[in-house]
Amino acid sequence: MRTRWIAIVVALVGAVLLALSAIEAWWRAGEVAIGPFGSHHCFGGDCKSSGLAWIGGTDLWLRSAVATRAAAIIASILLVVVAGGLAARRVPRLIARSTLVALAAAVVTGSYFVAKFPSLGGTSLDLGAFLYGGGVVMGLVAAVLTLRFPITADP
Repeated sequence: MRTRWIAIVVALVGAVLLALSAIEAWWRAGEVAIGPFGSHHCFGGDCKSSGLAWIGGTDLWLRSAVATRAAAIIASILLVVVAGGLAARRVPRLIARSTLVALAAAVVTGSYFVAKFPSLGGTSLDLGAFLYGGGVVMGLVAAVLTLRFPITADP
């Protein structure tokens, strides 16, 4: 019983972290926030959002930003479904395996997005990247707990 509740909590925390990483900034360059959603900047009280094309990355890097955001959202949805299945006293093994595939895609796309980020000078890693990494780890733990350990229903 305890393993089931631990897996539920870990899955929900992973889902929240991944969902937040899709909207939080991954880098900061002064007042400019850059993430897989695009960029947002405020100069003199005038705030604007724009895409990532001005950064100068390759077309593949721009596509990896979209794939990173989509992977985070898809994995987040699957983790909520895993938690729901476990809460209903089921063992959603097929969804847990699908979650592992979605998390593998998230690792590949997120790693490329970070590794190929064009150097702008003065940029620093921000909260979104750490949320993404934490969400992937929590998601992996939840999926492995669901697949590996016997999670029995309460009497």
